[in-house]
Amino acid sequence: MTSSNTATSSNLQNLRVAIVGAGPAGIYAGNILTGAVTDAGGTASVDLFESLPAPYGLIRYGVAPDHPRIKGIVNSLHEMLDAGTTRFIGNVEIGRDIALDELRERYDAVILATGAIRDAALDIPGIDLDGSYGAADFVAWYDGHPDVPTEWPLDQREVAVIGNGNVALDVARVLAKHAVDLRPTEIPDNVLAGLEASAVTDVHVFGRRGPGDIKFTPIELRELGEVPNVDIVVHDEDFQDADPANATNNQLKVMLRILNGWRTRESTGASRRLHLHFYHSPVEILGDGRVAGVRFERTEPIGDGRVRGTGEFREIAVQQVYRAVGYYGTPVVGAPFDERAGVVPNVQGRVRDAAATGDADAPVIAGLYATGWIKRGPVGLIGHTKSDAMETIAHLVEDAQARALTAPTVEGDVLELLEERGVEYTTWEGWLALDAHERALGAAHVHTRERVKVVPRDEQVRVSRSGALVP
Repeated sequence: MTSSNTATSSNLQNLRVAIVGAGPAGIYAGNILTGAVTDAGGTASVDLFESLPAPYGLIRYGVAPDHPRIKGIVNSLHEMLDAGTTRFIGNVEIGRDIALDELRERYDAVILATGAIRDAALDIPGIDLDGSYGAADFVAWYDGHPDVPTEWPLDQREVAVIGNGNVALDVARVLAKHAVDLRPTEIPDNVLAGLEASAVTDVHVFGRRGPGDIKFTPIELRELGEVPNVDIVVHDEDFQDADPANATNNQLKVMLRILNGWRTRESTGASRRLHLHFYHSPVEILGDGRVAGVRFERTEPIGDGRVRGTGEFREIAVQQVYRAVGYYGTPVVGAPFDERAGVVPNVQGRVRDAAATGDADAPVIAGLYATGWIKRGPVGLIGHTKSDAMETIAHLVEDAQARALTAPTVEGDVLELLEERGVEYTTWEGWLALDAHERALGAAHVHTRERVKVVPRDEQVRVSRSGALVP
């Protein structure tokens, strides 16, 4: 993959860069790059490739529909793409429609920003039983991702969510929430119908550590207690290290106050209940062919956020399990990938050829970079993604100025190649048409909504490529 022709590329004049992935990481990278090159007196042409027909990645397909404040980030991402300095090319899969090496032949540099959309593994017996799911798959369903089934089995009463992060809370809240309270959101019609028919009455959220080590954010936790007609259930035995006075930061102090406040709340007799359990480490999913319960070992704190098993085991009856223990990176065909860490091997954004050597000190691949979760793993918020992109772009600009990039060897617009291959790519203008179409569907809905998402991929592509505003 590494080319020996690394000293012939022009520095910052007519710099051509491809970015793979149109989520926040890729969009920030394109915006920061064009600004940095312009400030340095150069010019940049940036193409942003996305496997989905629409932009925004996990902001569109990974944020719960009842979080409009978080989705407000789309407004700033929209402005960046609407500025016209980065060209959006959607519905193009690298490794299927065009190879990574073919991109590298046409651009001075390629930035991988594919993120992480798959669930991290939970290696315990029974995890593959019928009724055991990854939280990321459920999130993709309720966000209308075009590549997941349109129906989800919500035919069980008691459900477990394993994890103590914001994704676990999102999943638990959507499972417990009554569908009527989701109608004003941009939730797809098929998802709304599925939730309206849901049999769920009790959602149990399990964390291996205690309340003092939760990975939620205060706003997520507070919203949990404000869900209509849902009782929050906590257990006094789980609060041995939950004194707000001992919190290490203000955010944790706020969350511990919220949790402790729930200990004294009276049951309202709500039709659904959301149970929060701490100090429970899952050891086995129980069942004969399908999920019937989960076996946990009770844990206890030993300091510095660590816990140990107590030897006490408990079995809790549930009929579905959702693991929300983290995300796993999305590899790009033709690029190195660290299977253990779930990231592209790199040093501050410069991709290493570690796939060939297995060596952490492997040489970097000229002109190949990474940013976002595929670079550092699925941790951090949107602000981290922006600073992360700044680091990667700084190195790319430095390499361009040092003439350390590989010069393109193939001329011509990449769109010509895609058209020759019959790839039905989508554009920014196409997204504007799809966006308007979804908003029109929302306005015409029996319950007026901001938008109704179009779910099928072929319909998204049809609307995007035709510019039609109505079916």
